[in-house]
Amino acid sequence: LILLFSSSTVTAQEECEVCVGFLTRLSESLTADEKNTPAKIETRLKELCKTTKSRENRFCYYIGGLEESATGILGEISRPLSWSMPTSKICEKLKKMDSQICELRYEKQIDLNKVDLKKLKVRDLKKILSDWDETCEDCLEKSDYIRFIEKLKPKYVKSEL
Repeated sequence: LILLFSSSTVTAQEECEVCVGFLTRLSESLTADEKNTPAKIETRLKELCKTTKSRENRFCYYIGGLEESATGILGEISRPLSWSMPTSKICEKLKKMDSQICELRYEKQIDLNKVDLKKLKVRDLKKILSDWDETCEDCLEKSDYIRFIEKLKPKYVKSEL
């Protein structure tokens, strides 16, 4: 019973990975003047949401940080942040309002210096190109994607000396 209980407890940071990561980045980017004013925090949050991609963009949509968001719960973030509440606690409260917020996970990053591209799925190869904002118009087979990535690798991957 104890093992079952201890394995089921997950920290808020692991459970609400995107929420905690995004709000921590927001909190660290705030100036001393902005930290105490919920309205300024909301303005900064909306600015930060405009630059997001993928999972963080979806998070911004859920909380109302994007213009196309259907609902908005920015006050539930800005007020506690102005009180210096830990981001993990804010995310726990947001989870009670909308469980989707804590279901978001960051995508696994692929280390191109160590990975064998032949062992990756085509979906992962396409994701690499997407992260680089590149598209392969002539790629039909997996080998085409691998050749294209190998060709672009020097431009995007910095090898350690």
